[in-house]
Amino acid sequence: MSVDFDLGEEHKMIREMARDFAEEVIRPRSEHMEASGEYPYDIIAQMAELGMMGIPFPEEYGGSGGDWVGMHICIEQISRGDVTLGALLDVTTSVVGQEIFVFGTEEQKRRWLVPIAQGKEIGAFALTEPDSGSDSGALRCRAVMDGSEWVLNGTKQFITNIGLDNASMAIVAAVTDKGEGGKKVISTFIVPKDAPGFKLSKKYNKMGWRASATHEIILEDCRIPKENLLGDPNRGLAQHLAVLETGRISIAAVCVGLAQACLDEALRYAKERIQFGVPIFNHQAIQFKLADMAVAIELSRNQYLKAAWLKDKGRKHTFEATTAKLYASEMVEKAASDALQIHGGYGYMNEYPVSRYYRNAKLLQIVEGTSEVQRMILGRILAG
Repeated sequence: MSVDFDLGEEHKMIREMARDFAEEVIRPRSEHMEASGEYPYDIIAQMAELGMMGIPFPEEYGGSGGDWVGMHICIEQISRGDVTLGALLDVTTSVVGQEIFVFGTEEQKRRWLVPIAQGKEIGAFALTEPDSGSDSGALRCRAVMDGSEWVLNGTKQFITNIGLDNASMAIVAAVTDKGEGGKKVISTFIVPKDAPGFKLSKKYNKMGWRASATHEIILEDCRIPKENLLGDPNRGLAQHLAVLETGRISIAAVCVGLAQACLDEALRYAKERIQFGVPIFNHQAIQFKLADMAVAIELSRNQYLKAAWLKDKGRKHTFEATTAKLYASEMVEKAASDALQIHGGYGYMNEYPVSRYYRNAKLLQIVEGTSEVQRMILGRILAG
């Protein structure tokens, strides 16, 4: 029996391709993207040409026949350039694309998964509502059958990607019935953005992630064909939660990419900044901060890779995915804080990347399940 921690040649190629793309194409634009809030359609198109959205899907559905380890290596490197583009891959591939691939009919895969895997269209995931954030079972959005159509009514908020011009659809969770004891039956639906009654509402004014399209959705008698029901009508929430498990791995990869960018910037600055006659890197206090960052990043990277590897092997990975997301999201906030501290007053200036990294880090403890929810999940696992 042996344990092999080496990446395969295909994984190395993905890493180098994504790293070069992030460094040469994304990084020079990242500050402008954040300051202007402009969506980088040309960069997204180039990512699609490189096959980034379809890495884990079979070629017959527009993918490249890769695996989830490769997908998450790509997400890490893209996030090193800009977290909003790493998050785009999380939502459209790890969550939306995967839910259609796993639970969709053959017709649904041909119609919706193929263009998503090819990067020609972008998907969104509409679960959160004004009164149901972490409590996803408290959904109020409803769907009723009317002839050959489903009619949806409700509001969804904080929906990533849907504001992009090339976003074609959202996977929407809605209450369709009441089961035993009055418990809500939740189903999921593929809702085209151009469906009657689908309204793209306000764009959120965020403190960071400004190049990420985040909007509210209002569904007013929104009509979709009955064929747009996705998967088991009685297990819509379970389907959502299943793919969000992969989303947690993806967010861990985003965290590692951002934390690595923090370390890169802090190390470069520490070697250049002179204080008391020497580079501040020579001071032990600075070296300790950088050493701690490097250790935490490596541990986080190993954990998300393990979770992705287990997924590829078809093995249970709830514990690994949850710990990866929890640890990495809290790690990156400290890494960003330490990177800013090393820069001193300069770090608080917008002209230095670490100010952007610091603003962007906090959200990673909230998306794809808050740190508190991750601890609840781990508590249940420990309880047996």
